[in-house]
Amino acid sequence: MNISMQNESQGQYSDFTLLGLSTLPEFQIPLFFAFLLIYLLTITGNLLIITCIFMDAQIQIPMYFFLQNLSILDLSYSCVIQPKLLLGILTGDGAISQVGCITQLYLFMCLTCTEFVLLATMGYDRYLAICEPLHYPLLMNKRTCFQLVIICWVVGFLDPLAHTVVISRLPFCRTHLINHFYCDYLALLKLSCIKTTLIEIMSLLFGSLLGFSTFSLTLTSYICIISTIVKIQSTTGRHKAFSTCVSHLTVVLLFYGTVLIMYIRPTSQYSSSLEKSFSVLYTVLIPMFNPLIYTLRNNDVKKSLQKQLFNIICRAISMIH
Repeated sequence: MNISMQNESQGQYSDFTLLGLSTLPEFQIPLFFAFLLIYLLTITGNLLIITCIFMDAQIQIPMYFFLQNLSILDLSYSCVIQPKLLLGILTGDGAISQVGCITQLYLFMCLTCTEFVLLATMGYDRYLAICEPLHYPLLMNKRTCFQLVIICWVVGFLDPLAHTVVISRLPFCRTHLINHFYCDYLALLKLSCIKTTLIEIMSLLFGSLLGFSTFSLTLTSYICIISTIVKIQSTTGRHKAFSTCVSHLTVVLLFYGTVLIMYIRPTSQYSSSLEKSFSVLYTVLIPMFNPLIYTLRNNDVKKSLQKQLFNIICRAISMIH
């Protein structure tokens, strides 16, 4: 009896199969090209922002340093989820090992937790810039920025560690088919042979603790920001102050809105079709939209992008000649 037969006879699976977005053959080619285009736009947009902020000394200030890290996060999301999604659509093979599935789950949760903390940090940065402008250069210096970003990444990678270890030790015996396009923890819990009530409670507790604490900090920052902006007598001053926050606020609303709908609810209310729809928005579209949101709403980033693209074109022309 081979290993796979032994595993099935014991009621456990060593490998999973991701069912993907659609099993209809006529949708596979259009889906592949649509998601390939989104993937390329996401990679290009975020790499441009990362490169521009790194190359342009004029925008190497705290706000753009945090934006650069947000682009690194969005780039990481795409690399964790979309290559496997594209491969599954193209080949029709959604096979993924249990180790690969748990690894994808852990990395995805790490990036999500990191973004919670990073968005709160960006909100705090805007609060200091608008509400404490005289003390801002002292409070948000280069060393502080590095320390805050390190804290974001460390918290992000530590927070889901215990949760992931517990899930990795679950016996999966109901089926090897994951009705999703990536290893989402709710989809995995549905496959477990045992009751997962305690894991759900732990997940809700840890998620709520991090999510609501960072959201509260972000919300408090913006309450203070808006109250300060309202007191500015100059219309131009009010517009300039608010324009520096509107992009970040848009990203915050998109991020928290989708995450709350997806995860702050019990598995008894799990719906695979609804889950997939919100997951596409959260894991595929938002990482593509974030660079556009910041680029379209920010003159400094637009000018830097134009300058960098102009330099690239000039270098290409000089190499040709």
